[in-house]
Amino acid sequence: MLSLTAKRAFHFAFPLTLPICAGFLFIGLSYGLFAASRGLPPHYPVMMSVLIFAGSMEFVTVTLLFQPFDPVGAFLLAVMINGRHLFYGITMLGKYRHKGWKTPYLIYGMCDESFAVNATAKVPEDIDEGWVYFWVTLLNQLYWVGGVMLGAVAGSSLTSLPLKGIGFILPAMFVVLFVDLCRSKSAGSGMMGLAITAATLFILGPDKFILPAMGGMLVIFLLKYVKGGTACE
Repeated sequence: MLSLTAKRAFHFAFPLTLPICAGFLFIGLSYGLFAASRGLPPHYPVMMSVLIFAGSMEFVTVTLLFQPFDPVGAFLLAVMINGRHLFYGITMLGKYRHKGWKTPYLIYGMCDESFAVNATAKVPEDIDEGWVYFWVTLLNQLYWVGGVMLGAVAGSSLTSLPLKGIGFILPAMFVVLFVDLCRSKSAGSGMMGLAITAATLFILGPDKFILPAMGGMLVIFLLKYVKGGTACE
C-alpha cells in the first residue's frame, strides 16, 4: 500500500513523463520488431530492456549477439556509447544523495530522458523529491519495457508481418540524431566526428573501425575541453 507521500509524488511526476511515454513506446516497439527480425525470441529483447536499459546499446547488442564472442570489445563499445552517463551521474550526485533505498535504483535507471526531467523539475516543498525522482525513473523504464514487449511479441507472433528491411531502424536513428546535431550549435562536433569516422573507415576497413573511431573522438573532445573549450561546440 503506497503512502500518501508516494501518491502525491506520483501525481506530480506522471504528467512530466507523458511526452517521454509516446517516444519510448514507439522506439521500444521498433526495437522489439528489430530483435524479432533477427530471430531472437521475445524474452531476449525484454530482458535486455530491463537489465541494460540503454536504447542505443540495446540495438547494438542485437548485432553483437550474432558476431564472434568479444567481451572486451563489447565492454569498450558500451563505455563509448554510454560514456555520457558518467557526466550525468556527477551532475546528479547532490540530488540523488540521501534518498535511502531509492538511490541505487535512481543510479541504475538513469537515462537521457530521466536525467533531463529530474535535473530540471521544480518540485514543490510539500512533495518528496526522492519519490518524484523514483517515479520519473520507474515510469520511463516501464514505458520502454512495454514498447519493447509489444514489438517483440508482435514480431514473433505475426509471422506474416513483413520485417524485411527493419534492420535499417538503427542506422536511421543515428542519421536523425546526426542531422539534429548538425542543425544545432554543436554542428562542429558532428562534422568532426564524421571526419574521424570516415578516416578510420578508410584506413582500417568496415570490420575494425568502430572502436578506434569512437576512441579518437573521445580523445579529441577531451583535449579540446582541457584547452578551455567545450566538447560540444
